[in-house]
Amino acid sequence: MTTHKGAYYSGEYRNLFQYYGYSTEEINQRIAVTWNQLFHGDDDTRIYYEVNDTLAYMLDTGNVDVRTEGMSYGMMMAVQMNDQAMFDKLWNWTMTYMYMDSGENAGYFAWSCKPDGTKLAYGPAPDGEEYFAMALFFASHRWGDRTNPFNYGEQARKLLHDCVHKGENNDGYPMWNPDNYLIKFIPNCEFTDPSYHLPHFYELFSLWANKEDRSFWKNAATASRHYLPKACHPITGLAPEYSFYDGKPNHIRGFGHFFSDSYRVAANIGLDSEWFGENDWAQEEAEKIQSFFANIEPDDYRRYTIEGEPFEEKSLHPVGLLATNAMAALASPDGPNAKSSVELFWNTPVRKGERRYYDNCLYLFAMLALSGQFNMYFPKQGS
Repeated sequence: MTTHKGAYYSGEYRNLFQYYGYSTEEINQRIAVTWNQLFHGDDDTRIYYEVNDTLAYMLDTGNVDVRTEGMSYGMMMAVQMNDQAMFDKLWNWTMTYMYMDSGENAGYFAWSCKPDGTKLAYGPAPDGEEYFAMALFFASHRWGDRTNPFNYGEQARKLLHDCVHKGENNDGYPMWNPDNYLIKFIPNCEFTDPSYHLPHFYELFSLWANKEDRSFWKNAATASRHYLPKACHPITGLAPEYSFYDGKPNHIRGFGHFFSDSYRVAANIGLDSEWFGENDWAQEEAEKIQSFFANIEPDDYRRYTIEGEPFEEKSLHPVGLLATNAMAALASPDGPNAKSSVELFWNTPVRKGERRYYDNCLYLFAMLALSGQFNMYFPKQGS
């Protein structure tokens, strides 16, 4: 496969499943089946729950709560699958129960709620906010804006404004450090989470955010692409869950190792490569991660130091891990373990049971991305 310059420039999304020998018919059928399992399946499989005709939520089945991570992921899935009714039910639930309109976190979303909408926390998690903003922009461009709260583009711009400018009037904290342009783990701290870094989102924010903030987002994309090589181990490719701004692991409460959050780094590098073009570091990084796991059975995935030393503790989300490792193939389709990583994913069904939520969110994203169907949506001409 020739070097990919990025769908943003070419308008072409690669279908790696097809490249590795799967037919268009079986790929599209697999996506449809996966979608139906997660959103309309039985009680041991689905993660989407409707309250009524206007409200729905994504359930973290392991923790029995509703998280901004899952709600924003669900909205991204809905816009990719062109289901506006589902998107609106998720966004309406988010605005009804998670939005905070007072206190130092006003303008952000409470990261965890009970399924009945009761807030379990009054702080935000920035990975939710960045996915909300991107999903809202895509919804605006794909379907057009309506009245509040379904004026998607306006909602996205307001949210990104708060992410950048909160704290300037002693009204809380921004989600990105204003000096180094790096996303924080939570607003009132000064360290980060490598899996939160989405430079491919920030490139698009630099086109569609408020004009005065567009240079900030362009700088954020550059800063994250410079940061990630520092956070990922040069031999194993593994990243910690938390790290300092210089990339070194932050071992606070044991989060300086490779575990659940870290899995998303491989997926993010893959999607950045698909949207904005392959680069040497991303290619090497994808190959290192896939090589590390090439001879480890998913049943034996564990917590690891970023140097690759295993702990006794097994992975909570082995299906999510093999899905993100497969998605890394977008950064190096001809890497030595790319095809086998994708085949392992293809041959693994969605997860069932208590811990299925996180795995299956990552699973559907990988299914869309590897089929060339995790797309960017741009404003219609004249709008």
